Amino acid sequence: MSLDITSKNPVVQAIISGTAPQPARLAAARGLLPLAQSDLLEVLVALASNEDKEIADAATESLQGEDTDGLLIAAKSDETSPAVLTYLATHAGKREIHEALILNSKTPDHALASLASATPDGTLLELISFNQQRLVRFPEIIEGILGNKARTSEAERRARETRKEFFEKERGARQIADELRARGKHAAAEFFESAELTTPAGTLSLEDAWIIAEHIEVSDDDIDDSWLPSERYDELLTETPEEIAANVQRVIESEKLEGGEVSAERISLIRRIMFMNTRDRMKLAIKGDREARSILVRDSNKIVSAAVINNPRITDQEVESVSAMRTVSDEVLRLISMNRTWARSYSIIHNLARNPRTPIPTVMNILPRIRTKDLKNLSQNRNVSETVRRQAYRLGGVRAG
Repeated sequence: MSLDITSKNPVVQAIISGTAPQPARLAAARGLLPLAQSDLLEVLVALASNEDKEIADAATESLQGEDTDGLLIAAKSDETSPAVLTYLATHAGKREIHEALILNSKTPDHALASLASATPDGTLLELISFNQQRLVRFPEIIEGILGNKARTSEAERRARETRKEFFEKERGARQIADELRARGKHAAAEFFESAELTTPAGTLSLEDAWIIAEHIEVSDDDIDDSWLPSERYDELLTETPEEIAANVQRVIESEKLEGGEVSAERISLIRRIMFMNTRDRMKLAIKGDREARSILVRDSNKIVSAAVINNPRITDQEVESVSAMRTVSDEVLRLISMNRTWARSYSIIHNLARNPRTPIPTVMNILPRIRTKDLKNLSQNRNVSETVRRQAYRLGGVRAG
């Protein structure tokens, strides 16, 4: 028995599999057996390609004699055999049947690809183009739409946009990954194999991709992503072009504030990195080198900046520098304080205590470990909150007493 047989009727199974006697198969082909409509259609479609010409011709004639209402019911049903749905897509000429097939989630993708290539009805092509999930799953449908002279401008636009978004971009990333792996840059290749490469202007240029690849040093084997629960991925949703532009400017201004004038070359790199979408920036933050980390730690998206702190190559010296920055998020500073290794560094916890961006609860936990002399200075530091100053003064006074 063929694995393609949908019907559970043993008579249907015997006829389609060829184990039924020739007279029974011929009677079925002529529509003379008392079968349910769905079973009859499955039998007729199977027998229409039978090696026995008499049986095949009889089944074809029976199919051509089926009334439109019965075929329409079959086209709408999700219990209809895939073989029957495929037959209707390639043989039935009625628009309402084709429309029902397009809307039926059980219609095989290859059948819709054939319909997209052959239908003279542009409105049907539009209907096919609306189902982007199908187009992505079976790109031959896209080619069928674009190759059909009856396509409307709307159907063509949707098909081209889907092809560009999901296939041309992916192909570019794959080519970059293959070339990087050939050059021995496996960490960078892994990054681009899953990169989306989108920017507000469209797809990241190949030139930009090559430059970014030079700043990737961590392989997938070295990454521990347990720090990022799956529910937080919602925070990586697409940003608007305005939000991305503001984020870029913020990073540039932050670097100016922390270190003075920023070179044109550095600004160019910042723009290349920061104009990537949030998912790619997060991946780069956890896989990138020191230069990439120094940019992304200032990202306004806390998932991206937190990924920098979870980069396995980040050094104690970098963390010490970040702990003093007033242009990073409070989340970054909180994560630094929670790391046992970094929390043993007095210079790091001292920086955190003095940093007005550090969350007050975090500072309160740190203050008991701050030296008396530094507590005194902190109690007089107008850059930190009044709460921190008072607590520093109290702790300093207790020790002095």
